[in-house]
This record gives sequence, C-alpha cells and structure tokens, in this order.
Amino acid sequence: MTGDWQPPVAGSAVSAAVAVPGSKSLTNRYLILAALARSSSDLTGWLRSRDTLLMIEALRRLGAVIDDNGDELHVEPLPFAGSDAPAHDAGPDSPITIDCGLAGTVMRFIPPLAALTGRDIVLDGDEQARARPMSVTIDSLRELGASITSANGTLPMTIHADSQLRGGHIGIDASASSQFVSGLLLAAPVMPLGLELTNTADSVPSRTHVDMTIEVLRDAGVDISEPEPERWIVEPGLPRGLDVQVEPDLSNAAAFAAAAVATGGSVTIAKWPAHTTQAGDGFREIAEAFSATVRLDRDGLHVQGPETLTAVDLDLSAVGELTPVVSALAALAEGTSRLRGIGHLRGHETDRLAALTREYGAIGVDVVEHADSLTITGARQLRPALWHTYHDHRMVMAGAVLALRNDGMVIENAGTVAKTLPAFTQLWEAMLTPGA
Repeated sequence: MTGDWQPPVAGSAVSAAVAVPGSKSLTNRYLILAALARSSSDLTGWLRSRDTLLMIEALRRLGAVIDDNGDELHVEPLPFAGSDAPAHDAGPDSPITIDCGLAGTVMRFIPPLAALTGRDIVLDGDEQARARPMSVTIDSLRELGASITSANGTLPMTIHADSQLRGGHIGIDASASSQFVSGLLLAAPVMPLGLELTNTADSVPSRTHVDMTIEVLRDAGVDISEPEPERWIVEPGLPRGLDVQVEPDLSNAAAFAAAAVATGGSVTIAKWPAHTTQAGDGFREIAEAFSATVRLDRDGLHVQGPETLTAVDLDLSAVGELTPVVSALAALAEGTSRLRGIGHLRGHETDRLAALTREYGAIGVDVVEHADSLTITGARQLRPALWHTYHDHRMVMAGAVLALRNDGMVIENAGTVAKTLPAFTQLWEAMLTPGA
C-alpha cells in the first residue's frame, strides 16, 4: 500500500483468525548477536520490514555476510578490527556509510558495533531521525573510548577508526529510551573488560525491551546478571551461534486484537507465545481493562470484545509502543480514560502525544495532553477526516482501529506502516472480508 488508504468499516462484530509475521524487536536483536557470534547463525520466521532490512544492510556494510533465503536468514559473523576480511562495499580507507532510516534499533544498536570495527563509519537516516535523541549513545560510547563527531548530539554522526571500546563501568540516563541500555548490553560481550552498566535515572521506559535483550543474550550463552535493579553486569565472551524461530510480533498483533475489542467481535491471533518478553504481550491485560474477555491456549490468543467499552486508567510506561492503538480504544469507550507514563513517546518516530491529540481533535474526540499522559473522553460519533500519520507506523494502526467505527475516514501515507509490517493493510482488509 502506498499513498492514502480508506480502511474498511466494520458493519458488524469482527470475527477472524489472524497470523502475523515475526517480531521486529527480536529479529533485530538476534541479528546483532548473530553478527557478533563465534560461529554462524540461522534465524527462521524473521520479520521482513523496513527496520529489519535496514539492520541487515547495516551489518553487511560492517562486514557480516547475511544470506536471505526467504523465511530464513543465514548469518556469518562480522570481522572485527585487525581482521583481514574487507568491509562490505567499501575500500580499506574509505568511510562506510550506514542508513538508519527511522529505525531506533539501528541508530542505537549499530554505533557500539561500529566503534569495534576500526573503520570510519558515517551514520545518517531520514529527516525525522535527526530529531530523535542520540546524545546518551554518543556520550556513553565516548566515555568507553570511542571517537565520535556529531554536531548536535543527533544523526548524522561519524564514528572514527581510532575508536576503542574496552568496556568497564559506566552510568547513563536511560529515561528517554530503553534502546540506550539494550544497544550497550548487546555489544558488551565483545568488549575486552565486559561492561557494568547502571541507569542513573529513576527508571527505564519500556523496561520489557531490556528484559528481552537480557533473555536473548542468555540464550546466546552470554553471562549477564542484574545484581540490583537497573544495574547490569556483562562478562566478556563472544555469543554462540544461534538457531532460532522468531516469535510473532505481538505489538503488531495488538491492532488486530483491538478490532475485536472495538466491535464486540472475536479475533484469534495464531501462535501467541505462552512465555515472552515482548511488550505486546501486555495487550492481554489492557484488553481486559476495557472489559474484553481474553483466553490463551495452544491455538493462540482469543479476544472477545465487550458490548460496551469501559473507560480505563492505565500506566503504559512499560508498554509505550501500544499507546496509539490503546488510545484508539479509549476514543471509542464510554467515559474518560487516562493513559499515563508515556512522556518518552515524544522522542519516537514523532511526538506521539502531540500527534494523537491533534488527530483526535480533527475527528471529534476530546483529548487533553499532559507532559506524561493523555486524558481521552470517548465520542459516540466520530467525524470522518484525513488521519495524518507523521511517518509513524503506529499511527497507521491506530487509524485503522478508529476507522472500524468511522465510515469515510482516510489514513494518509499508509505505506509508512512498512517500517514494521509491510503487509498490514492487506491483512487488515482480509480480516474484514467475510469468508476470506
């Protein structure tokens, strides 16, 4: 899908079974570890999206060999400083250029690896990427021994060939993004001294993403511990090669499950894992807060929507990426809802709090924007309008949920959803097609 899109309206309760591709967050973490491993790796069921393709190309440019065999990726690790293997598509003295697009995982996970290569690496991305916070990554890598040039503490940035990351002890303020923590932890096994990392702020937002990073590190044989809250110790030692099946992306799946909640319908998400560190798993409790019924069994997650959505008061600090879809349900609920702990979303693909406030006003929903929260009063009747997406994939998904009960609503630039789920519009329309 490119350009504007008019999603289908739900003429009745949605009834469907949906299968979504693999997790973006897991795919990109596995790719980083596979590139650092002591032997080759195979990733099955990975997510093919803009963010993951950018990560693959970035690792190739650093020197990893990655073969795309459809549903499976085969990864040969990248060469480090002192290796005779040439970097991808670059002469021995010319800088390597890396396009981060708008992918937070690429712009925060790749710099530590780049500082280990002994090459000049230039990282840049989309125009919006140049506004995303990067100073914590830059400052922490400088403290660990990297030589970095960046005019404003953002992209574009150059990591110079004389960079060295020996590791050691470091404290960072991770209050703006969990990716600052994950990026350092993922590279820590290759640092000669390992890493002791402490978050000096009150707490890490989207903490479940750090838990995911810890779990994949342990799966790869890395010795990582958290002796006290938000102090992590990683011992040096290359990860082992991986042979993994990537879980379905539960944050992407949440939009489809929300269709059941919004319409009083029934949706089953296939292969929803019984145990996971994905933030999207939090949608189960969120759906129940809106009075939906949720059941997990060997066939997947079954969501039965209520006759009437009840207003909610939710702390979404650990599951911030679900906020746009959750806010869409709040806009359809009876009463006033409060979504808290989401101030860090101002530094995502766009300032999501401001964007949601603006777009809800255009369709007749009363929203009060606070520094760290949104107060949303549900509307009985929505106005059809052009829903702007701000190059933000989650805004597309939120708009699709609202359009279920807003005939005539059009979503601008729906193709931006390719960042994490290129097939979203097709899957959505299939879900709304009787007998499909």
